[in-house]
Amino acid sequence: MKKITLILASAFLLGNSFAQKNNIKFTEFDLDNGLHVVLHKDNSTPIIAVSVLYHVGSKNEVTGKTGYAHFFEHLMFEESENIAQDQYAKIVQSVGGTINAYTSSDQTYYHCVLPSNQLELGLWMESERMMNAKITQAGVDNQREVVKEEKRTSDNRPYSSWYMEISKRMFAGTNYEWTPIGSFADLNAASIADFQNFYDTYYVPNNATLVITGDIDEKAAKKYIKKYFSSIPKGSGEINRPKVSDALLTKAVVDTVYDNIQLDAVFQAYKVPAQGTKDAYALEMLSTILSNGKSSRLNTALKEDKQMALQVAGFSMNFESAGFFATLGLPNQGYTVSDIQKGIVAEIEKLQNELISEEEFQKIKNISESNFVSSNSSMKGIAESLATYHVMFGDAELINTELEKYRAVTREDIQRVAKKYLVRSNSVTLYYLPKK
Repeated sequence: MKKITLILASAFLLGNSFAQKNNIKFTEFDLDNGLHVVLHKDNSTPIIAVSVLYHVGSKNEVTGKTGYAHFFEHLMFEESENIAQDQYAKIVQSVGGTINAYTSSDQTYYHCVLPSNQLELGLWMESERMMNAKITQAGVDNQREVVKEEKRTSDNRPYSSWYMEISKRMFAGTNYEWTPIGSFADLNAASIADFQNFYDTYYVPNNATLVITGDIDEKAAKKYIKKYFSSIPKGSGEINRPKVSDALLTKAVVDTVYDNIQLDAVFQAYKVPAQGTKDAYALEMLSTILSNGKSSRLNTALKEDKQMALQVAGFSMNFESAGFFATLGLPNQGYTVSDIQKGIVAEIEKLQNELISEEEFQKIKNISESNFVSSNSSMKGIAESLATYHVMFGDAELINTELEKYRAVTREDIQRVAKKYLVRSNSVTLYYLPKK
């Protein structure tokens, strides 16, 4: 599901025209080893995007062996049987391309953008990652330090632990309890055999989706795909695919976190259903009303009108099996975290008790529409959408039809989900206070 961002409402007509007349055409097929392939041809510019989405994230890990998926995001840039250490990025950059990756709770996504005459190079490199990644002690030790430095940098940012602190309370006892960064103790305790087993289980063709978009010749693309991927054996390990319940919490959780900060803050999160559900779309639009940009309700009421907040925001975390909507408030001088929390709750209660106006409703529909178009305005964006829709939603055609799910949301739906999910008994509240 796309993260809604604030843009000019006037872009609505452009978005509407795009959605109706310019559907994104693609073909998809499976290799015998289970690799799913999606191809989208667009010869308007001489670039291509080559990406592989592995259906593995921190949710697939087990207690005592956390952080593996995020660690492999780094480790699989280290070296392969035919690519020397630290050469992945350099090879791509040498031909004028870019390459990167990310890991979430549910997936790991590798992507690169290349000149269209480098398609074979991109496919060869991803096949090396899938079949021939080298897991050596030197590589593991090197990437452990990289991940540790990443964690240290994050920890030095104020309030950076909020995601971890909310998750371990919101999803206690489930595989969403830990975040992708995982535990350093677990990574330090892991053996080469542990890492090799994780690689052999999850980074296999039957757990991957290959997407190529841009200036391609489909016949040539299929020839290269067969050449580099068809001989990779299908994985035989058992894939851990836990289902996390999205049932509401039954009792509010309130706690205090002492951090290296100077200003108090309050985070309040509510458990919400999995991405792609009807209520999830309504909640995303609700999030836009409350927290999207300077004209949002929280910013207008608490920061501009009452000048109660130095900062106030809201954000959604949408996962494959569940998720949460959270608000953040930093009180202005003369106010407390309790004051700002009451102010945030008051704005939520307005949504619960009153239908939003037709004018405001049209505004958020415009934002949803324009954002949808914007997210698919580049080859890189289209590749990520096709991969995510196929793996997370089971339907790549959503790249052309998901907008209808936003359009189907009514004002009554927004009020209903506010009443159902944004309630105290379904919340985790964290007061962030400075360490003594």
